[in-house]
Amino acid sequence: MRKTRLDSRFFESTRGKIILQLRAGSKTVNELASMLGLTDNAIRANLLTLERDHLITQSGSVKGFRKPHFSYTLTHEARELFPKAYDSLFNGLISEFKSKLSAAALVDSLRSIGRRIGLRAASQASGSLDDRLERSLTVLEELGGSAQVTSGKEKIIIRSEACPFADAVNEHPEVCQVAEAMLQEIVGEPVKEVCDRTGSPKCCFEITSASTS
Repeated sequence: MRKTRLDSRFFESTRGKIILQLRAGSKTVNELASMLGLTDNAIRANLLTLERDHLITQSGSVKGFRKPHFSYTLTHEARELFPKAYDSLFNGLISEFKSKLSAAALVDSLRSIGRRIGLRAASQASGSLDDRLERSLTVLEELGGSAQVTSGKEKIIIRSEACPFADAVNEHPEVCQVAEAMLQEIVGEPVKEVCDRTGSPKCCFEITSASTS
């Protein structure tokens, strides 16, 4: 597939909206129909086209009342069409830093980069935790991620099925420290990365906030 960025006109179409929904994680036909306000048949017709173009694939099934519901996810080719926050130069720079810095000094440098990015973003958010969390999601989206917030009894979780630094993280897992430090600067609360780096990297950050204690 030719690696071009999906343009804004595409994302205004039904197929584009489906791609955006699947970017955040796998979905069934029923889930997509509910999210987009369309019939199941309309969703299936668009899914067939997206499968033909190698943009989506079946990723499993969910137990239904009468029969299983198939879930769909983006293919690797589809994820490659989204804007990237890095290129081969970034990987090269990390490799160069590794050859000249100790492991601790490398992590300190990466966290400093993350804090710089986060500081700029934090200045555009209000003092409320909800607003700072929303700003965090926006920044991750701008970098090429697709994140969501979930709240538990003791922690707030930010997850993204699309890692904004996936190519770099595959080779240099320390790069996750950039995102951790960035989010901590924006949110203003302790943040711990617990990312899944098996296969295609997936972001996961735990936030311990006084409001959840």
